[in-house]
Amino acid sequence: METEETVAARCWIENRRVWLELADQRQVSFPASKYPLLANAPEPLLKKVSLRLNGRALRWEELDEDIWVDDAVRGNFPPARELAA
Repeated sequence: METEETVAARCWIENRRVWLELADQRQVSFPASKYPLLANAPEPLLKKVSLRLNGRALRWEELDEDIWVDDAVRGNFPPARELAA
């Protein structure tokens, strides 16, 4: 059975959270801290997010970060790195 991919119509950053308005009008968000490259990014660079691939991906050009919208909506975040003892 084929599942339909999640598509975003709009994206923005608010209080270090990445917000998505999906094609079906749902709004979802996740903390930027879920992604290592976004976690420590300066606010001005964090806000420079754009939609790519017809709303299927998020791109931060200056941070060289790409995130699949479907992964973010499903909570498929990169594994948290354990701190060295």
